[in-house]
Amino acid sequence: MDDQRGYRPVDFHCHLDLLPDMRAAYERCEKLRCTTLTVTTTPKAFKRNQEYASKTQHVHAALGLHPQLVAKRGEEIQLFEELAHTTRFIGEIGLDAGRSHYPSFDLQKRVFERALDVCARQGDKVISVHSVRSAKHVLDAIEVSGVNSSCAVVLHWFSAGAAEIRRAISLGCWFSVNERMLSSSSGKELLSLAPPNHLLTETDAPFLEVGGRPIQPGDVNKAVTMIAAHHGTDEIVMGKIISDNAERLLSPSI
Repeated sequence: MDDQRGYRPVDFHCHLDLLPDMRAAYERCEKLRCTTLTVTTTPKAFKRNQEYASKTQHVHAALGLHPQLVAKRGEEIQLFEELAHTTRFIGEIGLDAGRSHYPSFDLQKRVFERALDVCARQGDKVISVHSVRSAKHVLDAIEVSGVNSSCAVVLHWFSAGAAEIRRAISLGCWFSVNERMLSSSSGKELLSLAPPNHLLTETDAPFLEVGGRPIQPGDVNKAVTMIAAHHGTDEIVMGKIISDNAERLLSPSI
């Protein structure tokens, strides 16, 4: 059943465990009947999220090791590898070549490659990938690992040029987008190139601010409206397309 907007919301990248009240955040997404992928930043945080998610119908917890934490917690890749078989959902993993995190970039690449390799071996994973100033390196790693052949790779907040967007599409990647990125030139370029049946919405809560306050998980209405306007279609129609996309990803054997 669709919600009062005519479609079920999809928040395919948020951090419920980083909100002030984690339990309330889970309850909010469940009440909205929002198809939610809540990512974790370290493997040690995964079990608690997995326990919360197991009590819900609409929230799915992902096992992650955030590239911005690799400099201090890179050794947790071993725990990541040990836990990977317990879940279909992986994230947030990836690369970050921003100024603050570039010193650990070589280590990030090694950790990312190990994470992709375990996913490729096990197969049937849904993987949310971070790629700040590192689109080419991320796509290189995906292609070398072959993970895109057996898993669904979802590029979170993918800011890249047309050539890299086209390459990601050719690799079969999916894209999760939010209202801030859709206001940028790269976000509009992505909407022009990416097939709608590979689009998902996200909030990246609590890191995205709207009106000077952190966005709430599940608040994807504006993103859906922006995608619909770009394609010249009805918001409800686009919302249903995105909801159907999420349901396809949640089905085993992608």
